[in-house]
Amino acid sequence: MMLNRRHIRVKVMQTMYAFKGSESDDLSKDQKFLLFSIDNMYNLYLLLMSLLIEVQNRAENDLQKKQNKHLATKEDKNPNRKFVNNQLLQLLKENPQLKEQLEINKINNWELDGEYIDVIFKEIMASNLYKDYMKTRVSDFKEDKDFIVDIFKEIIAPNDKLYDYLEDKNLTWLDDLPTVNTTILKLLRKVKGTSPESHFTPKLYKDSEDKQFAIDLFRKTLLNRSAINKEIGLKTKNWDADRIASVDYVLLQMAICELKKFPSIPVKVTINEYLEISKEYSTPKSSIFINGILDKLVKEYESTGELKKVGRGLM
Repeated sequence: MMLNRRHIRVKVMQTMYAFKGSESDDLSKDQKFLLFSIDNMYNLYLLLMSLLIEVQNRAENDLQKKQNKHLATKEDKNPNRKFVNNQLLQLLKENPQLKEQLEINKINNWELDGEYIDVIFKEIMASNLYKDYMKTRVSDFKEDKDFIVDIFKEIIAPNDKLYDYLEDKNLTWLDDLPTVNTTILKLLRKVKGTSPESHFTPKLYKDSEDKQFAIDLFRKTLLNRSAINKEIGLKTKNWDADRIASVDYVLLQMAICELKKFPSIPVKVTINEYLEISKEYSTPKSSIFINGILDKLVKEYESTGELKKVGRGLM
């Protein structure tokens, strides 16, 4: 699966941040946006997987052209097919489940935007990774796999032109990119020649509970926002509300909602998750600020019996 609970919290935070103006009771529109932006992450995954397939196609066409040249050299006529025959690329190309997902989700970007395939292909050809790999003509699955992992990590993932392209295509994709790249690297590293077809069509959510968690966290935070804001207000009296970074405000709202409305999530887990997210998405001082407020609130809830946590490992 691609998403863990932290990714889900980040998605909820982004959606709440985007809709901070609307106090409407009609949450269905905002909720649709949330679920759509999560589903869209899968399209980004498919897009990058299809990039690998297209690079292999591009290499194959390249060899064809050379062989058909009027004045083909000996090397043109009998080329080193190691890259074209790369067993991992062949596995991707022939995977029926991946093919089906690409069709269902209409992932055909590279037909129109083939110049990005050229950019990546040329960069691969010019790399030392490629030169070293092509020194021999035969390889086993492990060598083929290691090569593709390195290509993905060092050429595809950090490519600036590709990054700009993805940003143009979809704004939420840039936030998804690290998660999707990590997922792809994990799947590439773990694949064996005997892996099931489903290996490259991972699930988006671990289970239906995780999807429900996304919806509940979003709805409960929004519906209880006024009460939650009062609590934040009482704890930040000496803070000018405008001085609190808006991301911190949203993270506090979500964390307080989670503490009070999600009895099965341990307090420690909630606090750690929001501190980690604030380190990544907000200002350097955010985590100290958020930690201070949540710490005070938890002590208060404990003394008033407002923390109704169930199950193991609660505090």
